[in-house]
Amino acid sequence: MNVIEQLKWRYATKKFDTTKTLSSKQLTTLKEAFNLTALSYGLQTLKLVVIENKETREALVEHSYGQRQVVDSSHLLILCIQSDIDEEDVNSYFKNIIAIRNTPEAVLEPFKNQLKSTIEAMPETKKEDWAIRQAYIALGNLMTVCALEKIDSCPMEGFNPDAFDTALNLKEIGLQSVLLLPVGYRAEDDMFSTLKKVRKSIENTVIDL
Repeated sequence: MNVIEQLKWRYATKKFDTTKTLSSKQLTTLKEAFNLTALSYGLQTLKLVVIENKETREALVEHSYGQRQVVDSSHLLILCIQSDIDEEDVNSYFKNIIAIRNTPEAVLEPFKNQLKSTIEAMPETKKEDWAIRQAYIALGNLMTVCALEKIDSCPMEGFNPDAFDTALNLKEIGLQSVLLLPVGYRAEDDMFSTLKKVRKSIENTVIDL
């Protein structure tokens, strides 16, 4: 597979084919890709909400400024951050390291304490900003995997997060929606799918030193 050709094939899908659905294998690939995203410190303070139900998604269109990709796609992926990030997240992370790698706790203790201090010193606004940046990393990873798997996607910032959180009861489980990624298959009559990709030349975007 030519990775560059697949990235050229990818575009922000404007119109999805409502008759096509991703397979369970494809969904598993996307879930695993999300879970394998490289995140700061190795902490996984993100959650991926996957919605297939059409009625649920239809109710979200009004909170997405009428963008039909939310409901016309095969599935809607919602990238969420935790409302709170604290030392319990650090404890959980290091317990996982010990369980998986069998690393002695004494070896991990200095890094564990340093990470706790770092997070404790962060103002809440900085924690939120930090978590949101992690969500964008996960979004980029998912979009690339979609391209490699010939799955169409449409990254979306244009929605009302508070309305989504209320409608999906995300606040009750300590989550805040940040980004949307409808996934599925492009419609044959989507005129944008055949347009050439517009990018600056590599000479204008890459600096070799």
